[in-house]
Amino acid sequence: MPETDKSIGRKILGFFIKEEEPGVATGTSPEAATASPRPAATPSNPPSVAKPAATSTETAGSIDSKFAEHFATVLAQNNPPGPDYFEFREALRSLGNLGLPEDKQFQAAWASFKALGGGADVSKLTNTANGYIAALNKDRDAFGKSVEAALNERVGGLQNEQKKLQSDNETLAKQLVDIQKQIDANNSRLANIGGEITEQSGKITQNQQNYDTTFAHFTEQIKGDIAKMTQFLK
Repeated sequence: MPETDKSIGRKILGFFIKEEEPGVATGTSPEAATASPRPAATPSNPPSVAKPAATSTETAGSIDSKFAEHFATVLAQNNPPGPDYFEFREALRSLGNLGLPEDKQFQAAWASFKALGGGADVSKLTNTANGYIAALNKDRDAFGKSVEAALNERVGGLQNEQKKLQSDNETLAKQLVDIQKQIDANNSRLANIGGEITEQSGKITQNQQNYDTTFAHFTEQIKGDIAKMTQFLK
């Protein structure tokens, strides 16, 4: 039975985001995602996800529900007709609570996939899984361009204003005392710009970190499955 992108997206979201996992970043608007080609699907009760451990060298993002839903939609819109990697992953997920060793789970899911008419060539699974990674990489490239544009527009504009006001002040300082009020007004604005630059940079950077962390969560699971399919399904 054919499914809409939205319903497929909800199913795909469940493959990567487990309901029992705690903690998901919410409440931040994807300000830098304006170049995203498609809107994200919106499940009625988005499942939560675990936040990865932060590294010591950078401020870690968190797995963000809006990006998780967006990635699910991207994958759904790149889902080809017929059984492929996601049908295999759905069968694999259904075996997760049976207490089987991991290799047996993969082999049983493989048998179920073949019974659905998915074919007997494991390369179909790895090829379609790699295709989904390619779709996510393409989306990440578009997102990166939107982040750069947002930084140039918001922070760059403020920095240009800052430079201009500082130049004005150098000129005003050489003029008569009757323009001191204008200098004071410019200094007041300069005092505010520093905080605005910090705030805007922080928001955009955190949004990008949330995107990158969510992206890594999706791609690492797919890559892990590819490695295990190569190991177990011979």
